[in-house]
Amino acid sequence: MSQVEEFLTAEQEQVIIKAIKIAEKNTSGEIRVHLEENTDKPPLERALEVFHFLKMDATELKNGVLIYIAVKSKKFAIYGDEGINKLVPENFWNSEKELMLSHFTKGNFSVGIELAILEVGEKLKEFFPYKSSGNNELSDEISKG
Repeated sequence: MSQVEEFLTAEQEQVIIKAIKIAEKNTSGEIRVHLEENTDKPPLERALEVFHFLKMDATELKNGVLIYIAVKSKKFAIYGDEGINKLVPENFWNSEKELMLSHFTKGNFSVGIELAILEVGEKLKEFFPYKSSGNNELSDEISKG
């Protein structure tokens, strides 16, 4: 079994997917989580590649957010598309990464991811409130590569 498969239990994955659904309930923004084994690249650079691969740059308002984690490499990044990036406070992504790291260092990976998703959802709701015509543009499932 790969480290990606062992990183989260099936129950933890469901908790994270539920957090994404909760976070997206009141916003037109989109949140995805992507797990992979390794990366030799800086995590933000790799996150940007995955962001495009998952077609997260195709959202209407450019308000997708990717939480990228390379499990074995012990690297992660949060990447927000240009629509959300120009609206959140300058240090917003760093504070979310610190929140995740505070839980990761204790081995509480799913809790760190879940809490970051919920906080990102609050920011998305603030800047991109839900519109009745809004639809879920991207899958809520955790992608793995």
